[in-house]
Amino acid sequence: MASILRRIWRRVEKRVRLTTYAAKSDCFLISYPKSGRTWFRYVLSHYLGAVSGVPEGIDLHNMFSIVPNFDLDPVRGMPGYRFRETKKTIPTILVSHLDYRASLFLRRPVIMMVRDPRDVIVSAYFHATRHKHRFAGSITEFIKDQDQGMPAMIDYLNRWAAGLSSRPHFVLSYEGLSADTEARTEAVLGFLGCPIDRTALRSAVAAGRFEAMQDRERVEGIPAHDYDRSDVESLRMRRGKAGGFRDYLDEAQVAEVERLCAVDLTAAAKRLVGHTGLNV
Repeated sequence: MASILRRIWRRVEKRVRLTTYAAKSDCFLISYPKSGRTWFRYVLSHYLGAVSGVPEGIDLHNMFSIVPNFDLDPVRGMPGYRFRETKKTIPTILVSHLDYRASLFLRRPVIMMVRDPRDVIVSAYFHATRHKHRFAGSITEFIKDQDQGMPAMIDYLNRWAAGLSSRPHFVLSYEGLSADTEARTEAVLGFLGCPIDRTALRSAVAAGRFEAMQDRERVEGIPAHDYDRSDVESLRMRRGKAGGFRDYLDEAQVAEVERLCAVDLTAAAKRLVGHTGLNV
């Protein structure tokens, strides 16, 4: 009985701490996994680090101290946020893959990052099979998987599409960011109310070039992740190609992903996905 009460207390304590952090945040950066948030976090961290006077260079490890996860991890989460106890000169942006819950995310503004589901499902498949080693089936089987495939993605998008209606939000597509990284990053900074430092912005965009980030990942890795960095398909910065799903999915698989989106996404979620260029 005592152990059950301790577990309940730990969950309550965690929820209280997260809600406290949420109330102190300026914005959330939300995305379904494999939608490009590592790349965008890196660009944002470079920019915010520069304009706030962070003395050291930004890498794949210390970027979490500038744009942290919305969790209690001591390095990647809010406890490791370098501006947590000081007067900050930049917005506090908390990053999360969590499902929408009004009681957890309160009414804070949201940057919603979206990516073509056909590209997401391919990237998620390689992440599950080569990076995390938690799925052993074919990509056709993965598409149908309730916990990691299209059903999970669709449920996530439906929940967040509904949740966005009750708060200020900015929809950022991976495709738009790929086409014009500087302009879309500037638009996000405008949404955040940040003054634009053109030199810092261009430097951040240059630092976030895909090839440079991939090379850095091969050397540094990602904190708390153990994987084969010599295998390009296991990397977070795997390919970075909008529309790259065509190199992996056959016509039947593409049709199935599109069918599931057309049948199961809500109208609001379809509008959200429409920002990627996919109309279903």
